[in-house]
Amino acid sequence: MILSFHGATTMSSNLETDINISRQAGFDALEVWYPKVEKYLESHSVEDLKALFSENKIKPVALDALEFVGFRGEEYVKIQTRCKEMCEIAKAIECPTIAVVPGPTPNRQITWPEIVQEYVTVLCDLSDIAAPFGIKLAFEFLGFGWCCVRTPRAAREIVQKVARENVGMVIDTAHFYAGGGLMSELESLEGNKIFALHLDDCEDTPKEAITDGTRLFPGKGVVPLFEICNILKKIGYDGHCSIELFRPEYWEQDPLQVAKQARIAALDVLSPIFTVA
Repeated sequence: MILSFHGATTMSSNLETDINISRQAGFDALEVWYPKVEKYLESHSVEDLKALFSENKIKPVALDALEFVGFRGEEYVKIQTRCKEMCEIAKAIECPTIAVVPGPTPNRQITWPEIVQEYVTVLCDLSDIAAPFGIKLAFEFLGFGWCCVRTPRAAREIVQKVARENVGMVIDTAHFYAGGGLMSELESLEGNKIFALHLDDCEDTPKEAITDGTRLFPGKGVVPLFEICNILKKIGYDGHCSIELFRPEYWEQDPLQVAKQARIAALDVLSPIFTVA
């Protein structure tokens, strides 16, 4: 398993800092918070970006994220354009994956089959955009109550119906817990259709109160991380694992110390289960 840092854990830092602290903290890879790429490219070239990763010996494992892709109506053309732009950059820097995030449930009565049909249609279209670039799309369910795809079972149904080699899933442990995901749902997944793992923990709070800001370093909260990781190992997952923490408290701390603490906490969870590179 490749252990990677995630740029959302140090949201107040720029991309150069994320890459530099990843190297200093002992990571080999970075899951890139895409708005930081856009900011970097305002004054640098894509060639500069590729060199930045290469010089620091950090592998970009995913761009995060193409957000709220479903039920966009006339705005959907912007999603298609953004997808192509992200794929062009991902290919140029040899980043294999883009995370794709579902959006809120529409503000009207809607059935689950309608939701499935919308996301199957959208993901097939985005798959067609990404395929010529050799880029994989990792569909990430969100556990929040407002999201229309909240659990592994829901995401799996959509991904199975898409039936494209370059479309898979993200398992985010905080979202799994927040959305009320079941261990049996994880056991039913195919390890080769999971394209990314986000390792994070949560405060002991009602699930209705969980937000990105209630995330904690792995092993510091109530998410059953060992059980989740054991199941992922059992079903054959051996891709990258990113430490993705949106907690504003961490953003205010020294980014290098945050990265170091994130790696130590992650290894405490992962090392008994996976062989971590």
